[in-house]
Amino acid sequence: MIIVYGLKTKIQPRKQQLMDIIFHCLHLELGIPPKKHALRFIGLEAEDYYYPEGRTDDFTVIEINLMQGRTEFTKKRLIKMLFSELEDKLGISPIDVEITIKEQPAHCWGFRGMTGDEARDLTYSIER
Repeated sequence: MIIVYGLKTKIQPRKQQLMDIIFHCLHLELGIPPKKHALRFIGLEAEDYYYPEGRTDDFTVIEINLMQGRTEFTKKRLIKMLFSELEDKLGISPIDVEITIKEQPAHCWGFRGMTGDEARDLTYSIER
């Protein structure tokens, strides 16, 4: 599950581009097939979204949930690629982006009627 938070007026018109960038980065850096994760957008009204001082209305938060197994190096590359692609493709400055990777053991995931540690048909490796 990936969750993207931002001002509704800013993320609404960018949803498709944000999704494309995130899935592209996950594919290149983690080997995850495009559109393999669920993605949720949380567009907030200005009165409900308080972001850090020194940020603009472009302030965007991305939470990425993954099964444990990727190396520190791989996760850092993913984060840096997201910063770069968001700035290059959407003009969102890295100062206006926060990214959190949350990891859980495979047995804490449930999909397609099984737990993640039972899945033997993943087309990508979580140990990268």
